[in-house]
Amino acid sequence: MKRFRPDWFIILIALMILLAYLVPGIGSRGSRVELKTIIHYGIMLLFFFYGVKLRPGEFLRDLSNWRVHATIQGMTFVAFPVIVILFRPLLAGTEYELLWLAVFFLAALPSTVSSSVVMVSIARGNVPGAIFNASISGLLGILITPVWIGFFMEHQGEAFSFAEALGDLVTRILLPVCAGMAAHRFLGPWAGRNSHFIGWFDRSVILAIVYNSFSDSFREGIFGRIGVHELLILGGSVISLFFLVYELTRLLVRQMRFNREDGITVLFCASKKSLVHGSVFSSVLFSGTPYVSLFLVPIMIYHAFQLFYISVVAHRFGLEQPVGKR
Repeated sequence: MKRFRPDWFIILIALMILLAYLVPGIGSRGSRVELKTIIHYGIMLLFFFYGVKLRPGEFLRDLSNWRVHATIQGMTFVAFPVIVILFRPLLAGTEYELLWLAVFFLAALPSTVSSSVVMVSIARGNVPGAIFNASISGLLGILITPVWIGFFMEHQGEAFSFAEALGDLVTRILLPVCAGMAAHRFLGPWAGRNSHFIGWFDRSVILAIVYNSFSDSFREGIFGRIGVHELLILGGSVISLFFLVYELTRLLVRQMRFNREDGITVLFCASKKSLVHGSVFSSVLFSGTPYVSLFLVPIMIYHAFQLFYISVVAHRFGLEQPVGKR
């Protein structure tokens, strides 16, 4: 029954949305301590800890497995966005175009880190390969995600500066990650001993971003302009996208004849998207628009569903006896 138990973090996200609806404006501009300032520095510290936990040696050990790396990154940053782009002609110029852009933002995000590694470990896949690709994906996303989003934001006439967005992502994410990696030798053991605390801190920053984004949207009346049926369509589209990419990746694993361990790693890492990066990127890329929370909705739905489905699949794979290990 544990695999079907609701994830507590998803419950906390729902509570933050409810709090934003009931009590919007906590820590708003003019407050003694502004929530946006806390989030700004919280993001930098979050990614500093992320860099501290990275082990440079793990990258070097798995560099030669290029087929796995190319497949995962190709699915994450090329196949995912292209699949969503195919539906744009059907929605361009309609009332659903903004919802399409929100789903496209999800498709352009990097893969998740912690849950990918955990699920690959449970399924007895290639864990070093999962660590390498999940980490590289987050770094590549700093450049690739704003490139994809900038192209379509400009076509919609929205205010978007690629140089400014990239500069913010480098300042808030890449530089703290590099500083953390440089400090790994000194702080790595401490981070290992305090991983539970760091995990709570990471999630606290995400919860603050969720509250702040939805608080602004509720005060602006954004969700009053979007019907329940549109949100249901959005949820159905996101789950359909997951299964489409998951099955396409599974077919690709068969065609490329990956061994069992590499196949599991490709299947899990290539079909996942990062809530952490989605929350942070949305607060940077869409800071000049009133729709930040709308861009969070698809990734929150996707995150909850991928955790549920992949955990079931991982436990099933984990119960299988690998060939040659009987």
